[in-house]
Amino acid sequence: MKTTRRNFIAKSVLTAAGVTAGMNSGLLRGASLTDNYATPAFSGADTDAFKICIFSKHLHWLDYQGMAKALADLGFDGADLTVRPGGHVLPEKVETDLPKAVEALAKQGKKVYMITTSVIDADDPVSEKILKTASSLGIKHYRTGYLYYKDKNPVKDDITQFHKHLSKLATLNAKYSISGEYQNHSGNYGQGIYFGAPIWDLAAALEKINSPWLGSQYDVYHATVEGANAWTVGLRMISQYIRSADIKDFRWMTQDGKTRSVTVPLGEGMVDFRTFFSLLKEYKVSIPLSIHYEYPLGGSEHGNKELTMKKEDVLAVIKKDLETLKVYLKEAKLI
Repeated sequence: MKTTRRNFIAKSVLTAAGVTAGMNSGLLRGASLTDNYATPAFSGADTDAFKICIFSKHLHWLDYQGMAKALADLGFDGADLTVRPGGHVLPEKVETDLPKAVEALAKQGKKVYMITTSVIDADDPVSEKILKTASSLGIKHYRTGYLYYKDKNPVKDDITQFHKHLSKLATLNAKYSISGEYQNHSGNYGQGIYFGAPIWDLAAALEKINSPWLGSQYDVYHATVEGANAWTVGLRMISQYIRSADIKDFRWMTQDGKTRSVTVPLGEGMVDFRTFFSLLKEYKVSIPLSIHYEYPLGGSEHGNKELTMKKEDVLAVIKKDLETLKVYLKEAKLI
């Protein structure tokens, strides 16, 4: 295989993570639905199991080198890198800038375990460019964009369209040997109720499409918001399709007569992390994790590039949640 700067970066990243197998046999080129794949997770998934990433949205105030050094100093394994409008990597610049971000992390002995995108349309040439570039760099996971229920449409009709949409995306993912992972998200943020919010609808779609290149980025926060005491049933239903997970906590807050979920530091809210991680262990779900910081944190919670807190104070809070997560993982004997 001809050595290029991009392949060199990809090999460096995988070597840092202890994974070199597959570089010459499908990881950097399109593959069939079963190449480099072992149900329920990718071949070599044990090396990614419970690696902890920071959602890079919260480090938008740092450039690639600064981000890489910060997450290494804090003790993260790597990044869940934003590759979307307003992100660390802009979609239209993915071919030039994503290799730079990956290289910056590799120099710190870290890697990009996953990227967060707005990719949802398989016919969009920019989406294909993102997946092709990410795959060529050894990135195995990406979060997709969202689909929404429309208030006046029959639910069954919407679901039929969602299945068609995701099936095409699964085919594109297979072409580039990269796993697209749809996040279950609670609520209605202006475009309609999120497909995947009830979790059963997403699980049913993944079962019907039946592609190893399309799965779930499971969000226990949003699952708890929508599932209350029944979230464990949804987790059991979708467990075989989970390829990555988002980690954050929340409380209920009533303001102006309305009750809503409000993000809080890990361990201070409603999410039952001990049960969550014990169930992942029971179901043999071995996946990388992405911590999100969406409570007030000097603007970094919104992905701002300018902070209203001292940088060292922001990093101290980020470190605290990371250490809390590690305690949960150690208690469950997952690390």
